[in-house]
Amino acid sequence: MSGGLFADLLKKGEIFESREVLRSSYTPSALPHREDQINGMASILVPALRGETASNVLIYGKTGTGKTAVAKYVGSELEAAGAKSASNCSFIYINCEVIDTQYRVLAHLARCFGREVPMTGWPTDQVYEEVRKSLDEDRRMVVMVLDEVDKLTRKGDDILYNLTRINSDLDQAGVSLIGISNDLKFTDFLDPRVKSSLGEDEIIFPPYNAEQIKDILEQRATMAFKPGVLAEDVIPLCSALAAQEHGDARRALDLLRVSGELAERTGSNRVTEDQVRAARAKIERDRVREVVMTLPTQSKLVLYSVLLLEEQGIKNVTTGAVYGMYKQLCPLVDLDFLTHRRIADLIAELDMLGIIHTVVVSKGRYGRTKEISLSIPLAKLKAMILDDYRLKDLIGGAASLQSRWF
Repeated sequence: MSGGLFADLLKKGEIFESREVLRSSYTPSALPHREDQINGMASILVPALRGETASNVLIYGKTGTGKTAVAKYVGSELEAAGAKSASNCSFIYINCEVIDTQYRVLAHLARCFGREVPMTGWPTDQVYEEVRKSLDEDRRMVVMVLDEVDKLTRKGDDILYNLTRINSDLDQAGVSLIGISNDLKFTDFLDPRVKSSLGEDEIIFPPYNAEQIKDILEQRATMAFKPGVLAEDVIPLCSALAAQEHGDARRALDLLRVSGELAERTGSNRVTEDQVRAARAKIERDRVREVVMTLPTQSKLVLYSVLLLEEQGIKNVTTGAVYGMYKQLCPLVDLDFLTHRRIADLIAELDMLGIIHTVVVSKGRYGRTKEISLSIPLAKLKAMILDDYRLKDLIGGAASLQSRWF
């Protein structure tokens, strides 16, 4: 290999012009079929350009419906308009999957405004005061996006309470919040004061249909691929497959990108329907494994409890039965068990991720209960869960539990 390890591989790169255009992190200059949502958000936020505090907004919609892309697009337009009009207006985006505690959110804000705040170590009140002072001193109007805002409520809603009340502590500045969530019900568990303040305005993002996804893919494909590399049926097939999966444009873009990558790796200069179908199988495999492997330990224990009950042929597995099994698993891995209500929340999260399926069943005068079933084959799921070194002690302990239970 006189040309080195990558020489031949580089010659194969005849598919893409720019694959980054097909990633979810890319924000295009135009967002097809989201004009109503863009205009609605802009009309809510325009007071910030006049030096006034805009309303808080909650944005709902399933994954891949353009919520984050629209928020970032409107935010960039807001900052551009502010620069032209000399308004001291800032747009800040926070992913609450990563910045997931009150301290981290406040420290991130303080650093955005030039304050030297460590990411750990200070009292939260001190960090809050740094944020407040920096806003007032700059007379700054801030529009702050909290993407996946429901993740912040896992440890209580103190941060949302403080952020929705921050304007009462400001004299020369204002903060507007945009909360983005896939979960239409997450506000049900919030303090009523937080719920009313955070949801002053709401914008719903409906799923895309196949034709709309096709338009999005065609827009991106012209930038992403070299001319003539896509077979005629590739984009319609990607659109149809994504539309079947709840109108997820992000999934459609991943499908198109991975199809191109598979063609590239085989040295082909053409992307065909066969590569799309191969890409779909690969994405599904990778997605399920990634979701399960990155679950918190408590969620894995809940999932393993469902698995053990199903493994023994139990039909109509209920939340109560799962909780009973879960409480017996916790000592095996030296974990304190959570409350019944918190386990019910974790079951709802697993349902939303598509790992389990739940149905609410009426028991007449005995109330209602959830019946739970796995959405992933037992053997495959068991191997994924037990791949976690923290749960290795479950292997022998769970067997003895099953013998006692059944």
